[in-house]
Amino acid sequence: MKKLTVLKSLMIAIIAFLGFSLTSCNDDKYEPIPLTLNDVNGSYRARLLTSQGGKFNEKIIDFTAKDSIITFKDFPVKEIVKSVVKDPAKADAAIASLGKIEYKLNYSSKLNTDQNVVELTFEPKVLTLQIPVDGTVRNTIVKLVTKQKGFFVGYDWSMRFAMEAEKITVDGAELTPYETIKYEIPISIKN
Repeated sequence: MKKLTVLKSLMIAIIAFLGFSLTSCNDDKYEPIPLTLNDVNGSYRARLLTSQGGKFNEKIIDFTAKDSIITFKDFPVKEIVKSVVKDPAKADAAIASLGKIEYKLNYSSKLNTDQNVVELTFEPKVLTLQIPVDGTVRNTIVKLVTKQKGFFVGYDWSMRFAMEAEKITVDGAELTPYETIKYEIPISIKN
């Protein structure tokens, strides 16, 4: 009889403990850490989606943001070069000879405290390339544009933005036919 009373007492204690452990607290709300404009500065690792026509390419890139400038140490120019140089073997040789291309993207920032984000408005510069083809150099000017704002999100400390290579001029003549090249960074994590 004594064993039965101890067993019942133990079962009541276990049920009471489970009841208290499954009860949520009243203060489980997410309280965001307030952002500042300087929080955007830093090094990032990003997933870059590049598309042109029906072709898509995905790769991981690194860039830095500091003092209202995003710097790509190795800007992806494969699609640009392949638009200018139609022969795949010559295009690959030109890409290899170009090496790493640095591109700086200027931006202005505005703090949006309601959504805990920093809005980024971009001011892209033209990208100038000297593409070597068959012993000559093709002077190429790429007009990059941004059609929407970018964001630095306080929830996960990531940056998101997109831009397009709207027009390419080769040796003073506009490249035609030409399909726009889109560069999208849906997420980049601050290192």
